[in-house]
Amino acid sequence: MDWTPITLKELRDKMQSTEMELRGEVGNFWELVKIPPEKWEEKTFGKEGGGFWVVGLIGNKALWYNDIEEGFNLSDYKKYGEIEGYFSNQDELSWAVTRLFNLIKLGETLAPMIGIGSE
Repeated sequence: MDWTPITLKELRDKMQSTEMELRGEVGNFWELVKIPPEKWEEKTFGKEGGGFWVVGLIGNKALWYNDIEEGFNLSDYKKYGEIEGYFSNQDELSWAVTRLFNLIKLGETLAPMIGIGSE
């Protein structure tokens, strides 16, 4: 099977269908951290598709969509435009946003995550 990167329209459709699930504090948090999707470099697996779509930022954390594994992930970044760690979680957007929210609010860790990263 040949893999093709997700288009911006497909990503926006996927995000829009999931954003409706985000309510209350988590929904408000999402409104603060989300950014217009932009492609960022990832050196491990991101070259073939021209990078991965980052959809949210806070501090040194990037929330991005892994279109190879079809799921949202959280990774560190040191330089704007470059994802530090590759992860292959197959999380829905709502799960990844909730994970990030809990990291900030409750001081939880990002484990368990699947992949090669700096977390």
